[in-house]
Amino acid sequence: MKSNRRNFIKYSGLTGISLAGAGMISSYGAGKTAEELTHGNKPHKQLFNMSGYAAPKLETVRIGFIGLGNRGPAAVERMKIIEGVDIKGLCDKQPDKITAVKQKLEGSAHRPEIYTGNEDAWKKMCDRTDIDLIYIATPWSLHTPMAVYAMNHGKHVCVEVPAAKTIDECWQLVETSERTKKHCMMLENCCYDFFELLTLNMNRQGLFGDMVHVEGAYIHTLLESNFSKTNYSDMWRLKENLRNGNLYPTHGLGPIAQALNINRGDKMDYLVSLSSNDFQMGAMANELAAKDDFYKPYAGKTFRGNMNTTAIKTALGRTIMLQHDVTSPNVYSRIHKISGTKGSALKYPEPGKIAFGHEGWISDEEYKKLEEKYQPPIVKKIGEMAKQVGGHGGMDFLMDWRTIDCLRNGLPLDEDVYDAALWSSIAPLTEWSVANRSNSIDVPDFTGGSWKTNAPVDITMEKGGTTKVMM
Repeated sequence: MKSNRRNFIKYSGLTGISLAGAGMISSYGAGKTAEELTHGNKPHKQLFNMSGYAAPKLETVRIGFIGLGNRGPAAVERMKIIEGVDIKGLCDKQPDKITAVKQKLEGSAHRPEIYTGNEDAWKKMCDRTDIDLIYIATPWSLHTPMAVYAMNHGKHVCVEVPAAKTIDECWQLVETSERTKKHCMMLENCCYDFFELLTLNMNRQGLFGDMVHVEGAYIHTLLESNFSKTNYSDMWRLKENLRNGNLYPTHGLGPIAQALNINRGDKMDYLVSLSSNDFQMGAMANELAAKDDFYKPYAGKTFRGNMNTTAIKTALGRTIMLQHDVTSPNVYSRIHKISGTKGSALKYPEPGKIAFGHEGWISDEEYKKLEEKYQPPIVKKIGEMAKQVGGHGGMDFLMDWRTIDCLRNGLPLDEDVYDAALWSSIAPLTEWSVANRSNSIDVPDFTGGSWKTNAPVDITMEKGGTTKVMM
């Protein structure tokens, strides 16, 4: 707890919209023993079980947005057309970012106040008593400090991925959410992609039998993007790549963790992680630095390896494989493979396919019949509209609409603070394993043992669904 308090004090005074300091990002886990990193996998005594928790209904969900650079503006545009939403505040360190977003709200009923100009601007918005939800889309290092501050000031939180960067921060989120009884949802949009929802519903209906093995990934060529001077303020995304592990696990992990009912009937036990050498990032940094002094601070640095592969064993004996490569010129893939005793499903880099034996994938006609039968209610109700609104093919809108609908109907959120902490913890745990010759390391149980009795998440929407969209 002393370590948690030190970290909170360290970050709570930082600006909410700029990167903490000008120095390089350091590794979070590689230089510690396994016991130091995980606090000896300390036993956690729950103050309150947030899994399945339904907060009091909110007829109107009043939202404040922090961070309007990359992900934030699109989130504002999605939220503005959802019934029962009142956008009360917009915060960014760059006034022009706020101006651009506010212009897109013209003609709507939303009249947000703006917060900018000093490092405490985001805190002033969180201090307001007429805001229910803080939506955080800032650089990674600010996610936990902002989320903790917001919950401590009576706000539910939606925070972009990853929700935390260190194990200490993961525990901060868990302990604060339990103490305040405020939701802390990590905005893992891939849990709302259409094939993932379909196969999750099929899995819940027993079509794949008992789950045996799952795979997920984030394979996305971002080499030039990470070195761009304009994509990320203060080059924060490039600096993150000085860490060596699976730095961005949650897009692939979220859907398959839900397929395994992780934190709700099963838990991650331990993991091992292996990274290739870096074959491209260091070379690009040196090449750019030779032409442009701007890149000299990155010359000669050791970046993460191209491909990271991580294996996880669960308490019930299932296995998980995760991969991460944002450098190599691969076809985009999140993999999404689920394999059970009766069948399997696979998506990426090819379209989604389903099989019930070694003979091969089922035909398109058979697939369509299964899709019609097992399409979850959330997709039947809002799927086509979500595709029209957009956001990664509609999954962003599904995520935001579903979150607001749950808050307005007093339903548990699909992703709770234990998911946010666990899925985020993979990064520092893999850093440790990579730095220690791929030795295994225990995965903390952020639920304090309640994983044994927590009910599976109802992401397919058997309840709720009353919130309208104002197109």
